[in-house]
Amino acid sequence: MSILDQAIETQLKNIEAKTGTSRDTLQTQLLQTGLTKHADLRTHAQSTFELGYGDANALVHFACASSGNFAAEGKSGDAVLDEIYAGPKAVLRSLHEALLTQILEIGEFEIAPKKGYVSLRRKKQFAMVGPATNTRVEVGINHKTLPGTERLVAQPTGGMCTHKIKLTDATEVDDELMGWIRSAYESAG
Repeated sequence: MSILDQAIETQLKNIEAKTGTSRDTLQTQLLQTGLTKHADLRTHAQSTFELGYGDANALVHFACASSGNFAAEGKSGDAVLDEIYAGPKAVLRSLHEALLTQILEIGEFEIAPKKGYVSLRRKKQFAMVGPATNTRVEVGINHKTLPGTERLVAQPTGGMCTHKIKLTDATEVDDELMGWIRSAYESAG
């Protein structure tokens, strides 16, 4: 099981514990609402099951997976990462996994695979991780109050993230980087 699959499984187990209801029962209850739009189902899950945005979003993705509405198009976490880290970028996958292993220790969040990166979200996206080139992984974080530095590069307003950090080696997954990510995680709360 990939790190991505492990994170999704952990989140679903946490949802079951919070609600006192099995994921299959939650899925059935969601699908019986007659709602068809993802946002409507998420809002329903938030109010009915008293879940936060990220948990409600993950539950809706789980509930709709059988109909092909999952963010990763029904693919396993390994398949998604295989596509993101294909060809010359394959050597960067271990760096991605080393980083995600550290981020998973921070707390609960949703992992939403995209075409070329994975988005990490609580109520809103706090980070994104993916290969920027064949030799580097980029970590984008969202935290408006962090000052930019030579390593923590501030991005123009209106982009997908407020800062970017370039990584070429697992040794760069250090306390400084994890502090920035933890701060962004907390502010996305």
